[in-house]
Amino acid sequence: MSDSRRGELIRRRTALLQRVADAAAAAGRRPEELTVITVTKSFPASDVALLQEMQVLDIGENRAQELASKIAQLQGIQPPLRWHFIGQLQGNKASLVGRECFALHTLDRQALLAPLDRAAVRAGRRLEVFVQLSLDGDPHRGGIAEAQIGPLADAVAGCGGLRLAGLMAVPPLGAEPRPAFARVRAASERLRITHPGATALSAGMSADLEAAVIEGATHLRVGTDLMGSRA
Repeated sequence: MSDSRRGELIRRRTALLQRVADAAAAAGRRPEELTVITVTKSFPASDVALLQEMQVLDIGENRAQELASKIAQLQGIQPPLRWHFIGQLQGNKASLVGRECFALHTLDRQALLAPLDRAAVRAGRRLEVFVQLSLDGDPHRGGIAEAQIGPLADAVAGCGGLRLAGLMAVPPLGAEPRPAFARVRAASERLRITHPGATALSAGMSADLEAAVIEGATHLRVGTDLMGSRA
């Protein structure tokens, strides 16, 4: 089973990288500017191990319990994985993310900063943090209004264990993705006036990565196209 799954993942990865390269070329950009985060939600740790063998090291999870389980199962794997937390984060799980993750893509409230910062400092690391911009105002999907970005970004910048990477957003359900991503790009440009180092933009998934690349995305969160359909 592992051999057939490995072959499937290799084929899917090859096709995805070509799609990303084509999207970059259409936008007048280089593929090297883009980080593809493989979202492994609901797939087993054995799949993540196969990805690691393929040198796919940027792994996205959106459930803290599943993240913790996979980290435990893959303890000591070399080279180490770069875990990206891409789901809504509960306060009681912030320490896990600060201690174990390379990046958090969904920061949307200041209450998370203290536990994230403490855990990152104790672990001797600096957590990359994306502030999530809400494009539809739906509290169930996370994110904040653009007017709130500045104060939250300032607070992140004041934490020794955190680094403000940039913004993250998800298009509204049923909406055309490119206008939504254009809004995020404009917000990102405004953020960089006061935080010049916040150049990253986490936007684009399997269904809309081309539109995200055109509008300046630097990080793509791809699950289905690489992993296949979830059971």
